[in-house]
Amino acid sequence: QVQLVESGGGLVQAGGSLRLSCVASGSTLGIKSMGWYRQAPGKQRELVATLASGDSINYADSVKGRFTISRDGAKNTVYLQMNSLKPEDTAVYYCNLVVGPRAYWGQGTQVTVSS
Repeated sequence: QVQLVESGGGLVQAGGSLRLSCVASGSTLGIKSMGWYRQAPGKQRELVATLASGDSINYADSVKGRFTISRDGAKNTVYLQMNSLKPEDTAVYYCNLVVGPRAYWGQGTQVTVSS
């Protein structure tokens, strides 16, 4: 089993920054990818950024140039640095981890951007 604990969400004004963290524990051998998704009210969950083994990175077009995903392998932690935040970035952000054939999700952390 894998446990994911997210932190770093909150309320910020438009143009501000936040950094999300997600710490993975448990059976993390063989991580294929770590990443972030988000879900706004009334919308489907969508990919924000993923970092696969081999350091292949994928960003949603809406966050390119503003968000940066990174990872500390020694700490089994993935980060999402979010700059130039916009009100449309408001959502619950979920950490995702793929280990072997299974995908795991964190409990989510709320990010609210005020205009």
